[in-house]
Amino acid sequence: MNNEKGFKSGFVSIIGRPNVGKSTLLNHVIGQKIAIMSDKPQTTRNKIQGVYTSNESQIVFIDTPGIHKPKHKLGDFMMKVAQNTLREVDLVLYVVDATEAFGSGEEFIIERLKDTTTPVFLVINKIDKISPEKIFAVIETYRTKYDFKEVIPISALQGNNVSTLMEQITEYLDEGPQYYPSDQVTDHPERFVVGELIREKVLHLTREEIPHSVAVNIEQMKKRGNSDTVYIGATIVVERSSQKGIIIGKQGSMLKEVGKRARTDIELLLGSKVFLELWVKVQKDWRNKATHLRDFGFREDEY
Repeated sequence: MNNEKGFKSGFVSIIGRPNVGKSTLLNHVIGQKIAIMSDKPQTTRNKIQGVYTSNESQIVFIDTPGIHKPKHKLGDFMMKVAQNTLREVDLVLYVVDATEAFGSGEEFIIERLKDTTTPVFLVINKIDKISPEKIFAVIETYRTKYDFKEVIPISALQGNNVSTLMEQITEYLDEGPQYYPSDQVTDHPERFVVGELIREKVLHLTREEIPHSVAVNIEQMKKRGNSDTVYIGATIVVERSSQKGIIIGKQGSMLKEVGKRARTDIELLLGSKVFLELWVKVQKDWRNKATHLRDFGFREDEY
């Protein structure tokens, strides 16, 4: 553990509307896949912490659920998580999409930022998709709305200017201890990340057919005897029978593809061979039932 003089450390929250590239940024910085990535909004439900360690600093990133007006109990929970996070960190990265016009969603977040004393960086993502002149116009729009400590345009997907962002973050942090071992990239239990990887595959493969009323419950995760193989049994939970049919697919073809793709990522995460068994279960209206939310790990006292 590094506790030398001059070593900096701190906690940084990544906030923004759904689908602006928060998870892509986190994955680029950490260098491996720990946050679920999907082109559907609202995929991150919990605080996934990515830990970046260099010789000079350790930055613990918290990827919050997208801040948005809640539509149901799960939405309320996600909103509370996001707002609580703002108070717990040393720095907030507010990520926006350079290609999207400033609207009521951004206004909603900026109003919430006005309640915090934590320094806020504006991170303008997807600059690879617009001309340099337009970037200046985006910067001007946001600068009139809030007093950001720094404004940094980046492309999380291509890595443009991400190193500059990291330098600026380090500059803002105080001297502090190294909280995690150098090789640790996330403090979430492995079974949580495994569940998120499975859920990501469901969202990617089913596209518009399966909404966000899908959860993954890891029933079992254990090494098999003396072998290096890890057995994982997981249930994919949906709200309607029609969704169950879509996820299973013709003669089980969709479920097989979900399992195949998820297994590849899980093996990379765990560094061992994986035997993955998947089931699909219907639990009507689970997002509005507090007991079901608790079953799937959404516990208010923990967040």
